[in-house]
Amino acid sequence: MSGKGVVIVGAGHAGAQCAIALRQNGYAGAITVIGREPELPYERPPLSKEYFAREKTFDRLAIRSRTFWAQKGVTFRLGVEALGVDVTGKTLALSDGAVLGYDTLVWAAGGDPRALTCEGAGLAGVHAVRTRADCDRLMAEIDAGIARVVVIGGGYIGLEAAAVLSKMAIKVTLLEAQERVLARVAGETLSAFYEAEHRAHGVDLRTGTQVDCLVGDGGRVTGVRLAEGVILPADAVIVGIGIVPAVAPLLGAGAEGENGVDVDALCRTSLPDVYAIGDCARFACAYAGGAAMRVESVQNANDMATCVARAICGEEQPYRAFPWFWSNQYDLKLQTAGINAGYDDAVVRGDPAERRFSVVYLREGQVIAVDCVNNAKDFVQGRKLVEAGAVVPPQVLADPARPLKEMVPA
Repeated sequence: MSGKGVVIVGAGHAGAQCAIALRQNGYAGAITVIGREPELPYERPPLSKEYFAREKTFDRLAIRSRTFWAQKGVTFRLGVEALGVDVTGKTLALSDGAVLGYDTLVWAAGGDPRALTCEGAGLAGVHAVRTRADCDRLMAEIDAGIARVVVIGGGYIGLEAAAVLSKMAIKVTLLEAQERVLARVAGETLSAFYEAEHRAHGVDLRTGTQVDCLVGDGGRVTGVRLAEGVILPADAVIVGIGIVPAVAPLLGAGAEGENGVDVDALCRTSLPDVYAIGDCARFACAYAGGAAMRVESVQNANDMATCVARAICGEEQPYRAFPWFWSNQYDLKLQTAGINAGYDDAVVRGDPAERRFSVVYLREGQVIAVDCVNNAKDFVQGRKLVEAGAVVPPQVLADPARPLKEMVPA
């Protein structure tokens, strides 16, 4: 057995930032990062955007250089997976047979792409977009000349992938089971806007559409059968229907959790000396009325990681970082500040037809979130409204000639 010090499971944004923040806050002990992929930590959002579109090479996605990690004394064990946690002996069992001891364990394993459960889900040519390897496999098939792709899932991953593919002159059909895209995270105005944009770019976008199964020939996917019996021809299928939090070893060790692993205000799990951060951690979100949720964003991963690093170094401050998100599709930059959970009113600023507008979400008169399309000024100023918990009359918010900064309480 080897190890001790802080062991971080997960080499994504959360794991990398935790290692960085530990050194920044004076931690001098051993830091070991466990990663399932063979690569050092890299940025994930560009996978479905610039990397997929060949606008960025993989070397430009590195969070830090190999030299940086060596200088900071961070040890990586890559290409291995954490299979089990012994909280009594404070050890971690790895997929290569090694047993690693820890003083403090930080679980930053993220999640796995949620797979289809229907017949044909395991056929060749069915892809997720979660890792570099996922994207490389899909890009290789594009280079080989595939012409028709069906995207299942109208969330950000599915929409971003559809946007890139449509610019490659590939025939794209996007299927969403709910009645509108982005239904889980956006209001009806934003959903309708993006549906219209994708259709204008040639995407065959279908909402309220159920998939029955995937069909294939010789072990490779050739089409998607819909519930009504229609078969959509497909040379490849992209599945973007969310993630499953990678927390089985923690739950197996007795950690409390539902749809992830539960953490307190300091990101501690119910297990001794075990923290959890990033996509897999479920916490009471102050910006969602205290509702318990997971937040899948780089911001949340980085800020949770910093919170835990400080706590390990003796500076315990409850996690209350401000949530924000972004998505790039075509020439549209969407920026979101806050979380619109439970909103009861949505005010549109500007004209969506001009492709520059904002949606302000309110709950009982209080501004709780803003979605801004090609409108960085509203994003910056709207964030301050959300942070202040401002109460602003809807008719005032709706006037795009009035800067949001004028509405921030003194």
